[in-house]
Amino acid sequence: MLDKTEDIPLATAHWLAQFDAALRASDGAALAALFLGDSYWRDVLALSWRIQTLNGAAAILQALPACAKAAAPSGFAIDPARAAPRLITRAGTSAIEAIFSFETAAGRGSGIVRLLPDADEGGRLKAWTLLTALDELKGFEEPLGARRPRGQSYSRDFRGPNWLDLRKVSRDYAERDPQVLVVGGGQAGLAIAARLKQLQIDTLIVDREARIGDNWRKRYHALTLHNQVQVNHMPYLPFPPTWPVYIPKDKLANWFEAYVDALELNFWTGTAFETAAYDESDGRWTATLRRAVGSTRIMHPRHIVMATGVSGIPNLPDIPSLANFKGQILHSSQYDDGETWKDKTALVIGSGNSGHDIAQDLCSSGAEVTLVQRSPTLVTNIEPSAQLAYAAYNDGTLEDNDLIATSMPLQLARRSHQMLTAQSKALDQDLLDGLERIGFKLDFGEHGTGWQFKYLTRGGGYYFNVGCSDMLVGGAIKLIQFADIDGFVAEGARMQDGATIKADLIVLATGYKRQEVLVEKLFGAGVATRVGPIWGFGDGQELRNMYTRTPQPGLWFIAGSLAQCRINSKYLALQIKAIETGLLPRGASGGVHHSV
Repeated sequence: MLDKTEDIPLATAHWLAQFDAALRASDGAALAALFLGDSYWRDVLALSWRIQTLNGAAAILQALPACAKAAAPSGFAIDPARAAPRLITRAGTSAIEAIFSFETAAGRGSGIVRLLPDADEGGRLKAWTLLTALDELKGFEEPLGARRPRGQSYSRDFRGPNWLDLRKVSRDYAERDPQVLVVGGGQAGLAIAARLKQLQIDTLIVDREARIGDNWRKRYHALTLHNQVQVNHMPYLPFPPTWPVYIPKDKLANWFEAYVDALELNFWTGTAFETAAYDESDGRWTATLRRAVGSTRIMHPRHIVMATGVSGIPNLPDIPSLANFKGQILHSSQYDDGETWKDKTALVIGSGNSGHDIAQDLCSSGAEVTLVQRSPTLVTNIEPSAQLAYAAYNDGTLEDNDLIATSMPLQLARRSHQMLTAQSKALDQDLLDGLERIGFKLDFGEHGTGWQFKYLTRGGGYYFNVGCSDMLVGGAIKLIQFADIDGFVAEGARMQDGATIKADLIVLATGYKRQEVLVEKLFGAGVATRVGPIWGFGDGQELRNMYTRTPQPGLWFIAGSLAQCRINSKYLALQIKAIETGLLPRGASGGVHHSV
């Protein structure tokens, strides 16, 4: 029926005009006529000040009028600067997809509507999915493009401080505290600090490493990113078009260094965040920082953003007999280069990305390697299978594709990834058959949702094959199951059949502890209990306590891939700005609250 829609832009404009009029008039009946029964509304701060998804017309029609009354949205119209309305397939369903713009009393936003014909009403087009997302706050627009700083004072006030003098004062924090303290200087910390700077929020990044980018630079020698360059751009400063498809870790680390300088981000290296306590009456933290020179600095930021990754403490499983081993034991975070272990023997325990990559690096360096599988693992070839999820980023603009990614409700995203996983299994069938022949235990995620949902729910459990699986199938790397190990002895692993697999090195590629452990260590049990689980999906179809307000005022979390951090740092920064400007209350409560 959609293929008979002669003028897709006209049909979209008609729906948006009806939607705009229904919201302005608070006309519940008119609004109800615009949504399918099984529809989705995802709001990212624009109308509710929440990041939330509602499923079903009944739930949407109960919440949307109240949100519209408070936010006063208007001006819903096709955005001529974005991709034109088009017929597209999402989650296996063909729909009209259109990007629109609008504004509220507090800000300006953009969104996506997907329209389907309602067979019960003669094919009338109704909303299947709707995204409303906040882009900027009125009166606090980012100083970009035509609004960029002019810099006249730097060059024309010859007797005053120049640009470098002012940068030194800004970085030193000799006589002031930052409004926001960002803990961790990887992609998450840099992205949120860059966003906050553009919103004129005084922000300091602290990182315990000696050099910007060391969080990548110090990882194992052969590491490159597993997704492609066009997906991974940082806010405001995209990678050069000359860059390789898969970015090497040291190249990325050096880019982080240049990024901090180019965007004038305040960054303290060699600085450990030790602890912090929150003063409810003052709305500030008392944070203790340990500098590399041995001094201690107490700061009182209004907000702390934890950007330490999905987890920061190595997970060292309790294997009592492991103490019997007389060789060297390293966690994967300590592993550097396989050349050290040439002509030696190694056991790598863990079969996720790090375990496979380290096993391949050791084997390629001339070590005799055995991979130890602890639990079933999803395996997919890095090309083309692992890149199927990013296919949209091969066309169109980054801005449009980020909005499309933001627009997908969790249930439809699951459906999409089930389809992608089935497609990748078919593409990888020969490899998967070979792995099963050698006893490798395969897994394809809960209900076949694939690697991305494994990442979003548990932070691992998959491997993008860049050659290690082929080495396993071919016998260059041996495979054993952890369950077949009776215990560890001085020489290595003693198997249940009595054989001993000798080793000079054991690498524990066993992942990291959950973020809650780090929160308790740094903030105490009370804050950890108040915040609760971090990462993974909660009842509201969103990542728990990630990128959004937590039950602990002034404490925020951001983590994930470069793409996730690019997208979600925007919305996290807008929430902090809204609090600092009085648009949102400082306390932990969320919900509808607009003031101008």
